[in-house]
Order: sequence, then structure tokens, then C-alpha cells
Amino acid sequence: MKSFKNKKAYHNYFFTQELEAGIVLKGTEIKSIRTGKVNFKDSYAKIENGEVWLYNLHISIYDQASYFNHEPERPRKLLLNRQEIKKLIRKTEEKGMTLIPTKIYITEQGLAKLSLGLAQGKRLYDKRDALQKKDEMRNQQRQVKYRDY
Repeated sequence: MKSFKNKKAYHNYFFTQELEAGIVLKGTEIKSIRTGKVNFKDSYAKIENGEVWLYNLHISIYDQASYFNHEPERPRKLLLNRQEIKKLIRKTEEKGMTLIPTKIYITEQGLAKLSLGLAQGKRLYDKRDALQKKDEMRNQQRQVKYRDY
């Protein structure tokens, strides 16, 4: 199972909940995902008319396709249950909550799935604290590693 993570999202947001959703794709898009040509930069999901749409997910053009190719950043529909969409509507109406894609992967059946996170933006001092904790953990691991020798 191939998977691609949105590492930048974990730096910029606090995640409270994650959902798994299917994506409506064209044939050349799934082939590009299988080759790993996906970019999450500035991608987000939005609920419009009872449907969830994914914006700014860049799936590169498939090289072997001729004129049947897709637009790299077209809006893509996400497949969720009606109850899940109602819950998301309620949660996103809260202050500062957004839908951010965290991971895209291909299942063993060959279907593309997207992990969608309900997120709240981090402030600058939160990002600094997270980086500081990460550095401290890295230093502790180095000390433990070299202590064994």
C-alpha cells in the first residue's frame, strides 16, 4: 500500500479528528498517484451543497497520456456518508476549524483513499514550541545512542 503524507499540515495545524474518504478521480490521475506525483501544498477541503470538495491538491500530468490528460489542480469530489458530512458541517462552523488532507494512499483493492483531518491552525508560538520539543527529543536520542558505545 503506497501512501503519501502531508508533513507540512502537521506543522501548521492541530488535528482533532481524522476521517477516511474516497476520491473521484480520472484514469490519468490514479496513474499519476501510483507513480508518486502528488503535492499537498495549500490543499484543503470545503463543504458545498451537502458535498465535500477537495481544492488545490496538485496531481501532476501523466506523461504517457496524450490528449486524455487531466487538469493538475481541478476540484475533486470526496466520497463520505451523509451522517459524516453533517457532523463535519457542525464541526467546521466552530471557530477556526478547517478540513485538511493529511494522507493519500492506494488500498490493496487499487482504490485511492484520502485521510481528511479536522484541524485548527497553530499560532507562531505553538509552532516554535513544537520545534523546540522535537529538537530536545532528537538530542536525547543522540545521547542515548552514543552512551551505549
